[in-house]
Amino acid sequence: MRREQGDNVTVEFLYQYLTQVAAMVSQLQSSSQSEIFYPESDGKPMADNTKQFRWIVVIQQNLDWLFADRADVFVAGDLLWYPVEGSRDICTAPDVLVVFGRPKGDRGSYKQWMEDNVAPQVVFEILSPSNTQTEMNKKLVFYNRHSIEEYYVYDPDSNDLGGWLRVDGNLDVIDPVDQWTSPRLGIRFNLSGAELQILRPDDKPFLSYVEIAQRAEQTEQQLEQTEQQLEQTEQQLEQERSRAQALAERLRALGIDPDQV
Repeated sequence: MRREQGDNVTVEFLYQYLTQVAAMVSQLQSSSQSEIFYPESDGKPMADNTKQFRWIVVIQQNLDWLFADRADVFVAGDLLWYPVEGSRDICTAPDVLVVFGRPKGDRGSYKQWMEDNVAPQVVFEILSPSNTQTEMNKKLVFYNRHSIEEYYVYDPDSNDLGGWLRVDGNLDVIDPVDQWTSPRLGIRFNLSGAELQILRPDDKPFLSYVEIAQRAEQTEQQLEQTEQQLEQTEQQLEQERSRAQALAERLRALGIDPDQV
């Protein structure tokens, strides 16, 4: 009987000890994960040349503008995306990424586990001469593995656009991609010209900042011209009213009622 009680005490002691050890290990693992430093830069430039930079900015800014009234759509350019907590080496920085279901706001990087585990749904890459086929193959594998729904690659030098759409769990080639409309974004790709034209759902084209500023300036000038024309018209009407009043006064001086004329 004493042996059984001793055995029970020993078992209970071991159980408590192992429970404490497991708790300590869990705390250490949690602490080590929270102390991992996730860089906010991959040390690479945003773009290799002006053409690549222009396209990145045009796509990012126009998409941001397109969803300006959607508080739950986050659009970013050249932002490091970490899909797995605790694995800082598993990351990439898409030229442009779009996330539906996450609030707008500034971020140093996109840590998916801190974003309700919502992965970006759409990414864009703009090619430069330094990009290798191996590098782009790795990007495709990465985006396929981490749940991207739509992936687009544009080469501004050759005016070549590639697209992939997630079908049955994997990214599949979009063919043809010319005149393709993005299911998520609602934008259409037109390759009929000398360079890619991206059209909004209202068929208005994506524009650069310079083009937007020029159109805004033209609109402002047209409004100024319209205002000047309205002022001139009002002045002419006022002159006509003054003449009519002067004529009426002359008629009354002659004893003629102008309302009866």
